[in-house]
Order: sequence, then C-alpha cells, then structure tokens
Amino acid sequence: MNDTSTLDVIGRRVEVNGEHATVRFSGVVPPVAGLWLGVEWDNPARGKHDGSHEGTVYFKCRHPTGGSFIRPNKVNFGVDFLTAVKNRYMLEDGPEEDGKDQIVIIGNKPVETIGFDSVIKQQSQLNRLQEISLRSCVVNGAGDKGAIAKACPNVRKADLSRNLLSSWDEVLGIADQLAHLEVLNLSENKLNFPSGSPSLTGKFPALKVLVLNRTGITWAEVLQCAPGWPVLEELYLESNNLSISERPVGVLQTVKLLDLSSNPLIDENQLFRIAYLPRLEQLILSDVGISSIHFPDAGTGCKTSMFPSLQYLVVNDNQISQWSFINELDKLQSLHALSCLRNPLTEGDSGGAQTTRQFIIAKISQLKTLNKCEILSEERRGAELDYRKAFGNEWKKAGGHQDPDKNRPNEEFLAAHPRYHSLCLKYGAPEDGELQTQQPFLLKNQLLTLQIKYPNQVDQKVTEKQLPDSMTVQKVKGLLSRLLKVPVSELLLSYESPKMPGREIELENDQQSLQFYSVENGDCLLVRW
Repeated sequence: MNDTSTLDVIGRRVEVNGEHATVRFSGVVPPVAGLWLGVEWDNPARGKHDGSHEGTVYFKCRHPTGGSFIRPNKVNFGVDFLTAVKNRYMLEDGPEEDGKDQIVIIGNKPVETIGFDSVIKQQSQLNRLQEISLRSCVVNGAGDKGAIAKACPNVRKADLSRNLLSSWDEVLGIADQLAHLEVLNLSENKLNFPSGSPSLTGKFPALKVLVLNRTGITWAEVLQCAPGWPVLEELYLESNNLSISERPVGVLQTVKLLDLSSNPLIDENQLFRIAYLPRLEQLILSDVGISSIHFPDAGTGCKTSMFPSLQYLVVNDNQISQWSFINELDKLQSLHALSCLRNPLTEGDSGGAQTTRQFIIAKISQLKTLNKCEILSEERRGAELDYRKAFGNEWKKAGGHQDPDKNRPNEEFLAAHPRYHSLCLKYGAPEDGELQTQQPFLLKNQLLTLQIKYPNQVDQKVTEKQLPDSMTVQKVKGLLSRLLKVPVSELLLSYESPKMPGREIELENDQQSLQFYSVENGDCLLVRW
C-alpha cells in the first residue's frame, strides 16, 4: 500500500489498473480475513455494489454499483510532484561509468551527457523547465516541503489533470512553491475544497488561466477560492453540474473568459448573476440546455447594460429553437463573434443552413464572425438585403408602407423583426416589384438585366446584358474577355446599385455568384482593365 498508514487513507484518491477511485473504507470485512479497502469508482460501471456486504453497510456510494472491496496491495496511491516530474522528464540514473553516454530527456528532446555528473545535469535541466505536463502521472501531492521550489522554480505552466489529488490543500502545497505559475490545469481531479474562511484557500499571485473541468467544484467554492486569484483571466468550469447560486462580489473582476459548458443546471436567470463582470469578453455556454434569453432592461432596438464587455459568445449544442433568442443578442453592446452550432434553429439541409446564417447576420448588426467564419462586408450586405426582401410581404401586411408617413408596422412584427426598420433606413423600403413571389425553377425569373459600363474606356459604349444570377464572377469575366478581346487576368469587376448611390461594390471572389453579391435587376456592372 506504498507505506501509507491505514489511518489516513479515507478520502484518498487511488488508481487501480488505470481506473480512478476514492477510498471510503479501510478495515476487516468478515468472514474473509485481512485488511480491505472499500473504494468508490469514478466509473460506476467498474464497481459491483453500493458499499454493502452481506447486509452490513461499510460505506456509501452515489451509484448502486459504484463500490468495490480491494486488497491494499492492488492499489496505487501515487507519487509526489517532484517524483512524477523526474519520472516524466528524465530516465532513472544508471551506474556511473566513465566515458559512457547517459541520456536525459526534457520534454521529447533527448540530451546526451558524457563523462560528468548526471545528477548536476538533471538539476540544471529541471531548473530551466517552464512548462510541465503531468497528466495521468498519479501525482498525489507536493512531497517534501520546499523541494519543488528548489528543483523547479521557473515553472509557469503546469498540467496536473487526471491525477490523484484529493483536496485543494494538496494543490496549494504544490502551487505555493511555484511563484511564477500562470497556467494550471486540474481537470479530472476529484477535489475537496475547504469550508472555512477565504484565507484557507491560498494565494496564486501570478495565475492567469485555471482549468477546473470535472473536478466537482461548486459555484460557492469557486467564489470562496476566487480571492486567491487576483489576476485570473481565464476560468474553465466544464462538467461540474454546478449552478450559479450567487453574484460574484469583489471577485472574478479580472476574468475575460469563462467556460460553463456541460453544466445542465444553469438557466437564463442564473446568467444574470454574472452579467456585470466588467471584463468578461468570452462566455462559453455549450451544452447547458439553454433555450431562451431575455434582457429585461432593454426594449426593442436598445442595448442592454448586461455583459458590457462580451465580445464572443458560444452556445453550441443547446435547445435554441426560436428567433427571439437571436434577436436578444443584438442588444449586447460589444458582441462581435457568435457560435451557435447544433441547435434546433440551425439544423437542417445545406440550403436551410445558409439561409439561417444569413438571417442571423441580418439580425445582429455588429456581428463580424459567425461559427468561426468571418462575415465580409459583401456577405453582410447580401444577407441584409435578402432578409429585407424575405419579410417584405409580412411587413406590408403588418402595416408597413414605402411612404414614411404611412409606415406603421404593428408591435408584433417589430418584436419579431427588431432590425427591419433600420434595414429599411439603410437600403430603402422594399418596392412592390421586389416582393413578387419568385419562381426559382424558371430560368427567365433568374435572369438579371444589367447595364455594363467601362469607366476607363471612354470609347466603349454602355451596353445591356441579361445574365443568370447564378453565374459566377469567373464566368462573367470569361464572357467579357471574349467580347472585349481582353485577357481574363486583366479584368476587374465591380457594380453599383441605384439603391445605394455613390457606393461601388467590388466582385473580388471569382468563385462566387452574382447572387452572392446581391446583384439585382437594374444594377450597373463596372468593367476595368
């Protein structure tokens, strides 16, 4: 049992054949003689019972098959931090032989030493380590006091995920010796946190990134420990089954990124408790089950005071099915990037997905990136024009009119389409001709009548051509090349629209269609070479 006393094993984390568990009992289990350890497995499928044997309850488990009795000699209680570092980054010392090569491994790089003291070499290499990865290295604590600070004083990043750390005190024992620690990953350690005053939770004066995924931490424990993270910028709390029980007061004020993914107890009302973190720029809410959000302090067309610095929001894998969710996001003052993949609203065939993308772009005015794809100015213009056209008939039925004095759409329409009025101001109200029902399968209804001008060629007359809206820029160039006897590579295309006088839109992507750039009947194609 690695010389561990039977008196101090309760609550310890252990490894058995690659599986992790927590010791819940140590003692005799009649009628079988000898010492047994009762463990609760992280993976309940690995166990056999709930901590009972022949009617006697020896310990309790959260799952009816989460427990087992194991002999102590089958259990690995792990090693201290420094032993794990040496095992991970260096080979064991062999017998010293003059003239024989010895190998020291730093990261994945072998360093050859010849004919001098390898211990000094190892100490020198450890002293220079700034990043340490000890994932799944059965680390159970700090070891001898001061040993880490002496051997590894310059560590700035430490990955201690999936080890045998069982308490926050054990974490502090390591971190207190790493004065320059900026990044710490403690994921998949089942940690017990102190219930006393914040002074017991320790200080991490340089820590900027803390990963506590699947550690079992509660929100109350986060707030209790947070005074010890005075410069923290990124906090990851994925899969802890936590709920945001109270507002962070005087803590987490420096946090720029917060990941709350896969915590299904979180709802929209709980999010309001973190809505005034002053520096929060990125909020990750994937797989929390959220379906709605509403900012009660902001009416239609207004901005909310909540989440004042939020620039990037991730709501993938949720239950978002209503456009009202997207409408509300336009109220965020600083939102520039959104990811909302795998929601009922965004699922469907490729054509439907493209339309959904256009509608989201049109509904959120300041969005620059959607699902990690940049929104170019041409795409935004096309999306907004298509949205304006798609709901034009609905707008008219609701009381919309081209004459501003008669334009009075009802409250129901304005609530469903809060940006529609601003789009009409930007591009003009939709004309009746634009709102006629389209017949997309008839080629004649897809032909665009365009004027073609040659600004740099005064001797070229203005012509008129009918082109399919599905025609790519490359094919338009090919057609013009044959007509003008000018190489395709020398042609530059742009267009002007009567709806946007004085503005010229470049057709810079040869693979995109005229429809992509929202070229319409009556527009003017400008050709230069």
